[in-house]
Amino acid sequence: MSAAKPAADTVVICVFDGLRPDFVTPERMPNLARFAGQGTWFLEARSVFPSMTRVATTAIATGAHPRVHGIVGNAFYFPQATQAHAIDLSRWDDIALAIEATDGRFVTAEPMGDVLARAGKRMAVVHTGSAGSAYLINPNARENGHWTFSLLGREHTRTPEAVDEVVARFGPLPPRRLPRFEETDYAERIFREHVLEQIRPDVALIWFNEPDTSFHYRFLGAPETLNVIRTVDEAFGRILSWVDAQPDAERYTVIAASDHGQITMSDALPLSELLGAAGHAGRRASERTLEGAQFTMTGGDMGEIRILEGGTARRDAIARWLMEQDFTGMLFTPGGDGIEGELPGTFSLGLVDLDHERAPELVFTLRSNDDADPFGHPGLGLMTKGDVPIGGGMHGGLNRHELNTTLIARGAGLTAGTVDGRATGIVDIAPTVLAALGLAPAATMTGRSLLGSPTPEQAPRLCETGSGGFRQYLEVADRGGSRILLQGGRRD
Repeated sequence: MSAAKPAADTVVICVFDGLRPDFVTPERMPNLARFAGQGTWFLEARSVFPSMTRVATTAIATGAHPRVHGIVGNAFYFPQATQAHAIDLSRWDDIALAIEATDGRFVTAEPMGDVLARAGKRMAVVHTGSAGSAYLINPNARENGHWTFSLLGREHTRTPEAVDEVVARFGPLPPRRLPRFEETDYAERIFREHVLEQIRPDVALIWFNEPDTSFHYRFLGAPETLNVIRTVDEAFGRILSWVDAQPDAERYTVIAASDHGQITMSDALPLSELLGAAGHAGRRASERTLEGAQFTMTGGDMGEIRILEGGTARRDAIARWLMEQDFTGMLFTPGGDGIEGELPGTFSLGLVDLDHERAPELVFTLRSNDDADPFGHPGLGLMTKGDVPIGGGMHGGLNRHELNTTLIARGAGLTAGTVDGRATGIVDIAPTVLAALGLAPAATMTGRSLLGSPTPEQAPRLCETGSGGFRQYLEVADRGGSRILLQGGRRD
């Protein structure tokens, strides 16, 4: 596919982890709200499923869904790398195992960083999140001659010299405290004064770990959370002011985005123990041993179940037990007819673009709804027991408020002051970046460029299935070879 004439010389991307678009108001985030008035706000943008950070990070980097890029969870059982435990993509030692096991092809889609490098263009990243997220946003940064700085330190990036360079100029890395006020200001200063002013890459990306962290541990509408939201908005305002002050400001495309939303957790369930009482001995993915386990399970408000002993019969027994539980939201199995999975009553993993060869035998979400939390924000759900407190935020599932992302873009080929209601998503970011620079998308990209004239949209499609008293639905928008997941849940 050929690309159009470049619309920009530089693309600046600011990612606000977990930012729900309904928090972008003139009162809470005046700079981002002002920016929305200067560009196009894609109000119905969506994450991918699972709507988890590492999965979404890879979707942003590759412009592809998990069925293509292969990162099917924040943590997942990957026996090709190790059979001793599930790999946790927040840990560099687990990432290293996966890279070695796949001969450096852990991500199975081509990232935009590779496309940029092949065209002789540079990408620089300032990242405040986990080792996995810093790696997955540009997996081949070292090979491409690119630059990725991790706020967590040199052992959390494949280009540790970037950390050495920053510390030598800006001083020691800031302390890790909640909310992440110091980290936000330190990262923004590096991005503006070092990346934009000194390195001057063709694509510059900063990833703020707020408000996601505070949503999790300080609650969606708590005063501390609102304060840190103002802090990241002020940081964005300084970046935007720098861009606007450049003599060639019209040659910059600026994208503000989030990777997923969040909903509030109203209760936590000991799901592994409940399954044990039902006759299935499992291990949570957070445990570093699978000894004696018949299955392994990840958690949150959704999770995967991998069968280690008992095969399809055990999977089906667990799934049928889950169908009988009032707390279960949705269930997915491989295969089937493209809507229903191979186990009647479940949806197909293919329907949610999760049918990669690494996908599990069973995926569940826990029940959620659109009820308001104590701060008045819609979206309440259940989660498995973990470190996030009851009342904290969570994401991963298919509730519209955890799928709906912030996506605003300004530059040539985008209409200023427009609210675009089309079904778009984080998979569209990489194709848009490449199109702005006059580059064609990678062959593995399932997203599409948001520049230029809108393409016609089909009406959303409602899919339903279930068994007995268990009924579930999923609303999708088909886009000619790809789809956007709008929302899903259980029918009462």
